[in-house]
Amino acid sequence: MPVNFDEVIDRRNTHSVKWDACEALYGVSPDDGIAMWVADMDFKPPTAVQTAMREAVEHGVFGYFGNDKPYKDSITGWMSRRHGWDVDPATISTTHGLVSGVGLCLQAFTEKGDGVALFTPVYHAFAKMIHANERRLVECEMDVVDGRFQMNLERLEGMLDGLRMVILCSPHNPGGTVWTAEELTALADFCEAHNLILISDEIHHDLVFGGAKHHVLATLRPQMKTLITLTAASKTFNLAGGMTGNVTIADVEMRAKFQKIHLASGASPNRFGMLMTTAAYSEGDAWLEACIAYLDENRRIFEDGVAAIPGVNPMRLNSTYLEWVDFNGTGMDEAEIQRRVQAEAKIAPNHGPTFGKGGDNWLRFNIATRRALVVEAVDRLQNAFADLQ
Repeated sequence: MPVNFDEVIDRRNTHSVKWDACEALYGVSPDDGIAMWVADMDFKPPTAVQTAMREAVEHGVFGYFGNDKPYKDSITGWMSRRHGWDVDPATISTTHGLVSGVGLCLQAFTEKGDGVALFTPVYHAFAKMIHANERRLVECEMDVVDGRFQMNLERLEGMLDGLRMVILCSPHNPGGTVWTAEELTALADFCEAHNLILISDEIHHDLVFGGAKHHVLATLRPQMKTLITLTAASKTFNLAGGMTGNVTIADVEMRAKFQKIHLASGASPNRFGMLMTTAAYSEGDAWLEACIAYLDENRRIFEDGVAAIPGVNPMRLNSTYLEWVDFNGTGMDEAEIQRRVQAEAKIAPNHGPTFGKGGDNWLRFNIATRRALVVEAVDRLQNAFADLQ
């Protein structure tokens, strides 16, 4: 059955933070505005997910979740056939979402005051968790080379004092950069040489476009003792509300440290998230292929459209559905850029500075919505900056 990503689905008043909070946060009414900030899709997940949830509701008893073997099997099966990664189910710990997983890693492997490095600009929740756990944020601003981000390890080497951990976003959010095997191996070598724990957050690893290839870091460095891999089905299949993530740690001692903190937290996985993940990973391949093709065309339309505005430069998106757009060439300040986009175009994007150093005068736009809204957003942006033509 063909997937209809053009279906009009009204998410207003459905407890959708993306749509129901955009007026309070950005001054953009969901009635005539376009919500392009939070990283979830406006698409229904694979039919198998809907079926699994319907069967659970019809059964009618929502007790504690048990027997996670089918769930773990669905994860290992997916990673093997989609990424060539053979995962031992015993190495997987299921957390209440991946932001929670990051917090648990900080508590398990660092102490208060320890330095934790991010390659910025990067997903804002990392910095939030570092601060909340009273660790020291170390921002290693990336370079933009040939239209893509590049990690600067020489710069990071000057920040080693008190550094204990590096958190990598792979593929990168924002920016959509897919790291090469050489880049990933160089970072792993750097972390081993300096006794740093490396967290590789690979939540977007299924959403890769145009010939780019994602490399699971654990397949490049399977013997690396201080490597932690974070994955989830949430971005791939639009299941973020299920609050279910996986923290995979191959090293026995490292895993024991993590599991001790996880147990002490009292947190447990979400029953419905595990059911949704099992269904998606078991039967979601065709849906994902269709979704990637749809998103890639949305990407082309959006990038071509905003690149036609003088002084506006989108970074070429190779992964995720989050367009990272540079407005520095307009000569406008942050307030004026945001005014035009939000008050005039009535679009709610993420503000660049929230992603850390390197984000000034950039905005992040979520294009995982029906194509008509992407086309409309381009028209609105071109009109809002029409005086630059």
